[in-house]
Amino acid sequence: MKILYAENDQSMSRKAANILSAQIILEPDSVIGLATGSTPLGTYRQLIDWYRKGDLDFSACHTVNLDEYVGLEAGNPQSYAWFMQKNLFSQINIDPANTHLPDGTNLDAEAECRRYNELIRSLGGVDLQLLGIGQNGHIGFNEPGIAFEKETHCVQLTESTIQANSRFFKSPEEVPTRAYTMGMKAIMQARKILLVASGSAKAEILEAALFGPITPQVPASILQLHPNVTVVADQEALAVILQKHPDQIGGKTPC
Repeated sequence: MKILYAENDQSMSRKAANILSAQIILEPDSVIGLATGSTPLGTYRQLIDWYRKGDLDFSACHTVNLDEYVGLEAGNPQSYAWFMQKNLFSQINIDPANTHLPDGTNLDAEAECRRYNELIRSLGGVDLQLLGIGQNGHIGFNEPGIAFEKETHCVQLTESTIQANSRFFKSPEEVPTRAYTMGMKAIMQARKILLVASGSAKAEILEAALFGPITPQVPASILQLHPNVTVVADQEALAVILQKHPDQIGGKTPC
């Protein structure tokens, strides 16, 4: 595992975008796993900027997203399909047919999870998976206690996750209570993983995930067993690691 230091969120976003762009330049037909939420937004903005400057070409890429709310159509402004369209897909030259998310309108959970697992396999698997980390250590919507061996599955969201995501809705009551998400088994099958984290609220859980016991109670802890993980985090998110494991951090240069 490689842990890279960034001075702030902007530096973190640029370093993460460097890693993603290198993957796309070296393997133009890469399958890229994408995440939603506020943490990767800066990374997406940087990728868009480089595309507009002619430095990146997404025309041969495929993308697979980690998750989608159950019950929301792709045209719903609160759906993750809408989020990705607004914040990335509509601003680069990726073929819409090559962008993939779970179908939140399919209420047959078993059928939808099977379809998405088969889709990922048909693409040859994920070459590089972008991840964020929740304050309770969740990855995607894999909440504490969910078995590591699951692939795509339907989850009941915890109250803490509903509250955290309520900032994107008018009220917590409007946040869907279920979601489809790639399970930790599916995530761990990616050839490379890129985890991004920013802010002091992530400092304790990031240290626990990267250096604590490997347990379903901290879903991100399973990443310790992956052979190719890069973590890019800002100074605030790395505060505890800087204190306890300073020799494990690289990249302490401006970016």
